[in-house]
Amino acid sequence: MSETLGDRLRKARKRVGLSPRDLARESGVSYSLITKIEQGERQDTRWETLHRLARVLGTTTSALITGGSADRVGIPAAEPSGAWHEVGRALADTGSEVAEAPTVRGVRAAVDAVTREYRGGNFSGVATLLPQLIRDAHALADLAPEGAALRMRALTMAGRLLTQTRQYDLADQALTRALRQAPDARTAAAAVDLRCWLLLRRGHVDEVRELAVQWADDLEPRMSRATPTDLAMWGWLLLRAAAAAGRDNRPEEAAEALRLAHAAAVAVGRPHQLLDLGFIHTWSVGAVRMQRAEYAMVRDRPDEVLRLSAGVGVEQMSATNGSRNRHLLDVAHAQVRTRRYAKAVETLSAVHRDAPQWLPHQRYAQDIVRLLTERRRTLTPDMRRLAEVVRLPL
Repeated sequence: MSETLGDRLRKARKRVGLSPRDLARESGVSYSLITKIEQGERQDTRWETLHRLARVLGTTTSALITGGSADRVGIPAAEPSGAWHEVGRALADTGSEVAEAPTVRGVRAAVDAVTREYRGGNFSGVATLLPQLIRDAHALADLAPEGAALRMRALTMAGRLLTQTRQYDLADQALTRALRQAPDARTAAAAVDLRCWLLLRRGHVDEVRELAVQWADDLEPRMSRATPTDLAMWGWLLLRAAAAAGRDNRPEEAAEALRLAHAAAVAVGRPHQLLDLGFIHTWSVGAVRMQRAEYAMVRDRPDEVLRLSAGVGVEQMSATNGSRNRHLLDVAHAQVRTRRYAKAVETLSAVHRDAPQWLPHQRYAQDIVRLLTERRRTLTPDMRRLAEVVRLPL
């Protein structure tokens, strides 16, 4: 039989001479959870838990899960249904025949409309618009020079939505096709960035590190000649590398990637958008600060998360900005960890109010609400409502 997570944890623990109780005391992970993992009774261990264990055991997070499925560590993929079937059919249709020949102006307008719907948090609307957009963009690529770049934007938008809504296999199809059909490296960078996000969500941090570092090295600009677009693309890839290194218990790599990303953000100066290249979020110093806060949460430093958050400037960001709302989940998590339960409920409720279609798809939100409800003897109506929103199992 293949080696399990429990087998690897037990071997790593014995290698450093720790008993289960020693490991529990030094990591902050409960003794009962450690024994359940080692005995194969728990199959949904969170990344945060594995990171704590890896840090004490002197290994990497990915080493603990090497050889296993991402689902083993609690990152399940949702089954495609309804509108997703139509998106999948459009992705699988490699023909370019459409009822009416598309135009550059029409496809560009459709891409812009889909982008607005996504940024506004209307995922169901995006899912409805995507199938025809994908088909039109594919047909246009054979008709006009600008068609290849617009097809790239359509496919990356599909990959973004499918990753966000946990349609991971379909997201992989969209991003694989986008990379294969990218007209140049600059255009491909958005698909690489999204592929890193998809791999992170599936738990493949080692693959993210390799992919992000490789592309960041290839696209590294000369600071004296770099355009804001060059620096922003490089910066986004560095943030993906930092996220993976942080989760994989590689603090030096994470710190260096964050340092370089900060330098790129400072060099750009004002916030810079890359919508024409498929990057939907704005590059800025605030983006780097949010990644620093995320890394602080990975290292189990909730007070540092709250301190860093004060300098992010979320009040200047769109209420439906995914990066902003992901950062607010870190804030809510830190608030729960520091026993600011009412503040955590307030933060999560605000995110749900601003992004009602976004929050239910966040496994992280479910983990935070679970922790919140476990720590409270009685639940308020707002807590019960949040448990329903994130579909917290009974």
